[in-house]
Amino acid sequence: MAPSSKNDYYELLGVPRTSSADDIKKAYRKAAMKYHPDRNQGNKDAEEKFKEISEAYEVLSDEQKRKQYDQYGHDGLKSAFGPGGFDFSRDFTHMGDLQDILGSLFGDRGGMFDDFLGGGRRRSRGGPQRGSDLRFNLEIDLEEAAFGSQREISLPVSHECTRCTGSGAEPGKGRQTCRHCSGRGSVVSGGGFFQIRQSCPVCGGSGQVITDPCRNCRGTGRIQSQERLTLKVPAGVDTGSQLRAAGKGEGGASGGPPGDLYVVLRVRQHDIFQRHDDDLYCDVPVPFETAALGGEIDVPTIDGMAKLKISPGTENGKVFRLRGKGMPSLDGYGRGSMIVRAVCEIPVKLSQNQKRILKEYQESAGVSNYPGRQEFQRKVEKFFERKQALGK
Repeated sequence: MAPSSKNDYYELLGVPRTSSADDIKKAYRKAAMKYHPDRNQGNKDAEEKFKEISEAYEVLSDEQKRKQYDQYGHDGLKSAFGPGGFDFSRDFTHMGDLQDILGSLFGDRGGMFDDFLGGGRRRSRGGPQRGSDLRFNLEIDLEEAAFGSQREISLPVSHECTRCTGSGAEPGKGRQTCRHCSGRGSVVSGGGFFQIRQSCPVCGGSGQVITDPCRNCRGTGRIQSQERLTLKVPAGVDTGSQLRAAGKGEGGASGGPPGDLYVVLRVRQHDIFQRHDDDLYCDVPVPFETAALGGEIDVPTIDGMAKLKISPGTENGKVFRLRGKGMPSLDGYGRGSMIVRAVCEIPVKLSQNQKRILKEYQESAGVSNYPGRQEFQRKVEKFFERKQALGK
């Protein structure tokens, strides 16, 4: 696999890999102020730099994505962003942070970042606007990840108010032009070389005010309802896998389309199996007499019980591989292996007859029956010989 040509996210923000979340946010604020397109109009290099640092902040400000990136680099984010890579229109989930960081300097122009989202999501004030994407975290069992399942989820979703059609005003009343900003949505303070434009504190940047709020939505133009949705979980998913439900996010404004819903999966730990990629691992107790004499034991797999042949003299911890008995691949091609580790079990609660038999064996056993102990004894003797040679 060829190495990624992307720049290192920590280098882009100018922070060490041990930086805290606050340090990362401060570094992003500084870089965003420098490369914001409103400060570099017509500068394509600054625009691309702004996108790069915003992508870096999206990853490093998310605990799970940062962990994947630290461990596997850019290739480790494929499960988070999908095969197409990072896409601002669906993957940038920290819009609130961006507005908080840039709003005080650029006012409502901080929203120009929407120009990067999905081919011109930004519209003129009052025009159709796409609804926000939503994220939902879902825990599933290993059995569901292995065989797939259907899950019904319930989540609160915001939609345009049907009574006021999103205006926030009582039907027939409408909105009025804000006198404080004269409908511009922003006010300018300061003077001379440096001026600061901020969102209008009266209208909140909309340029309009509501004198008679809608009784249904209380002037917000939005109502929230509990939505139920049936999801199909495909076989082979793992922790960090994402399911996309197109059009199941928040409703759009002014007739705009709804956003998408992204369901992020987390597979619970299992009582029997441990998973690493598509392989499953399992410790299976083996009676000590079976380990000594050989035989067959039953081992669990996701397909059912399987027979495993144990050779005479099998040591504790020996590993066996059952190919094709692991998890199915998410792409539908092939399956992983089942890795079985033999754990020799010493018997307890012995009867008098069992003790007698073991005593007879103990008296008849010689050093050749225990080559491991014999080798250990040789190393111990060598240690004491060297110690004696040093006069210690």
